[in-house]
Amino acid sequence: MSAPVVRLDSVDNNAGDIFRQVCRTKNKTRGYFMRPGFIFGFAVAALGIGPLWAADALVRDHVLESDDYFTIAGIGAMEMSPDGLSVVYVESRWDKSEDGRIRDLWIVSVVSQERERLTFDTSSVGSPHWSPDGKWIYFTSSRKRDGGDKPPYNGKTQVWRIGSHGGDVQPVTRVKDGINGYELSADGKSIYFATKKKNVAEDRWNELREEFDSLEYGHGVVKYSQIWKLDLTSWRERKIVDEQRVIGEFHVSPDERYIAMITTPTAELITNEGWSHVDIHDAKSGETTTLPDKQWRADAPSPYGWILGLTWADDSRAVAFRVDFDGYSGEVYVAEFDDDGHTATHRLTRPNEVYVSGQMRWLPGTRDFCFAADDHARTRVMCLLGVGGGTQGRPATITPGDVSVKSFAFSRDGQQMVAIMGTINHTPDLFLWPARGERRDPIRLTNINPQVDSWKLPQIEIVRWKSNDGIECEGILELPPDYKPGERLPMVVELHGGPTSSTQFELRFWIYGRALFPARGWALFSPNYRGSTGYGDRFLADLIGRKNDIDVQDILSGVDAMIERGVADPDKLAVMGWSNGGFLTNCMITNTTRFKAASSGAGVFDTTLQWLTEDTPGHVINFSKGLPWTTDRLQKSSPLYNVDKVTTPTLIHVGENDPRCPPGHSRGLFRSLYHYIKVPTELVVYPGEGHGLTTYKHRKAKMEWDLKWFEHHVLGGSEQSPDEPEAGVD
Repeated sequence: MSAPVVRLDSVDNNAGDIFRQVCRTKNKTRGYFMRPGFIFGFAVAALGIGPLWAADALVRDHVLESDDYFTIAGIGAMEMSPDGLSVVYVESRWDKSEDGRIRDLWIVSVVSQERERLTFDTSSVGSPHWSPDGKWIYFTSSRKRDGGDKPPYNGKTQVWRIGSHGGDVQPVTRVKDGINGYELSADGKSIYFATKKKNVAEDRWNELREEFDSLEYGHGVVKYSQIWKLDLTSWRERKIVDEQRVIGEFHVSPDERYIAMITTPTAELITNEGWSHVDIHDAKSGETTTLPDKQWRADAPSPYGWILGLTWADDSRAVAFRVDFDGYSGEVYVAEFDDDGHTATHRLTRPNEVYVSGQMRWLPGTRDFCFAADDHARTRVMCLLGVGGGTQGRPATITPGDVSVKSFAFSRDGQQMVAIMGTINHTPDLFLWPARGERRDPIRLTNINPQVDSWKLPQIEIVRWKSNDGIECEGILELPPDYKPGERLPMVVELHGGPTSSTQFELRFWIYGRALFPARGWALFSPNYRGSTGYGDRFLADLIGRKNDIDVQDILSGVDAMIERGVADPDKLAVMGWSNGGFLTNCMITNTTRFKAASSGAGVFDTTLQWLTEDTPGHVINFSKGLPWTTDRLQKSSPLYNVDKVTTPTLIHVGENDPRCPPGHSRGLFRSLYHYIKVPTELVVYPGEGHGLTTYKHRKAKMEWDLKWFEHHVLGGSEQSPDEPEAGVD
């Protein structure tokens, strides 16, 4: 188990003061002395700073409560300054009066770790980018003034900028309906941004669609995208791309010759998973071409792949992107261009079958391709060196150890990297790592949640067991801070979503149970069952065609292992999950009666209904290996058809407008249990919410309902409380 991080200001105060004073003095010259590489050497060698995980000298005496969740700040998008001495980032904080999170721009010094807040508006910000001269920071925001109905203060998303030392916020775009993504050119002289324009198909029904334009139609009405270029000297804009496409993502090559775009025929999410393309607009010829997609469609294990993550190499001759598949390992492709614009596309080989899960970037000035990858409950930044000509060099890991990296960015010279990273001892913060040369320990730049230093944290460890068929599985076990070996505890089995995802080896306090239940004296077990990422291609794909089967076996065998280990009390078990975790919760209660309580969040009840109504039906087709009329696997994977076996008191949560796991599933589960099976149950519908809960009051309600439901039905016995009506009685 890793020891906690030591920050610069936690070492000897005198040495730290000397270091900061020297850095501030030399910073005025911006000379070689202040290069980030020197910062690392001075901090680690001169001050004797040990590894991130040095001895814990903190006093942890605060027992977690649900309200502590809302004190946690988060770090979002970030970028290093051109000189490598500062990092701008988005920090989000909960605001009860706004019933949500407010996101502001902050800046932190790489040298002194001093932070400064740049924006103070309730209109949240996003997508920060530095101008090449370091003078400006560009970002997006949806700002609104009282009575404002004209851009840029009409509440639509626009591009704004602020000086790197603060000051007034200036609007950059003034688009009536707002922008749908932007990019600053490499030379900082232009902004590229996307807009949308409504188009009604020219067919026999177009007059009716236009007359009744407030209605929603299945097809025939599409908001096509356009890309514009705004000159930041003349402040004139011109249209670059307008070819009846919906552009989900675009990226401009550094030399501005090419614009790579991920396009779809409509704005429906379904079109992203099988009908999306990579289009390349060539400014030199004025033509837009589509990359041949045989590699990730016809030749892939499934045609239902999601294209994402466009990123250009510095030489503007290679663009990389990822294709993700539900149930199968995603792959990375690189399209390379010659001087005439001709392309060749090849697939990169993932080292050790790691799962490429997050951000992808080229190391500046090189053909080294870097990415975040899931690997056995950790997420690390890895690189493939020397990608080009259809070949790739050896792999390298920039962030070794027990880390969970959320995103990363490089300094302009490619020498240093800043990453948002969490461990088992702290929530995600910014860290500075060497990107090249000798491996050194990272420097922690922020501590945005200092209150965590006083929290009594759960004991977090990785556990392994053999499933029924002999396959080794792995998961995360959280125990109370003061747990002593040999104690049997009530245990919550917390099931991750996806299922093409995984539970990470990190401190995570969130609304689905982690950290909070261990603080209440529970063990919390999060199994990475078959279908989870980071355990190789076979482990991932084994779930195809076997949902509500081997995943259930993996989970229940893991529960048995925790009982055999002496951790879990077999008579005090609960299960919970959201999305695919909610589906698996439904599977658990229809497969076994051993759980005393369950919390099913946004879970699928009938897989056929899921294919009919969800916004990404390729997910169901992949896992069921067919359509409802071609296979019986949809019925076999559906908890509905075994619901008569349920005896577990079940709490059900769902968002009113959930498009991913529509509320019909949760309402059907409630109807079955409450009115027909006569099992204690409750349905909680969150108004206005989609697949996730976004507001302060809804997240608070979710946590409180789960705590009280489990405490009553697991710890308080199964007897009915005086104020709880009998199942099926209104």
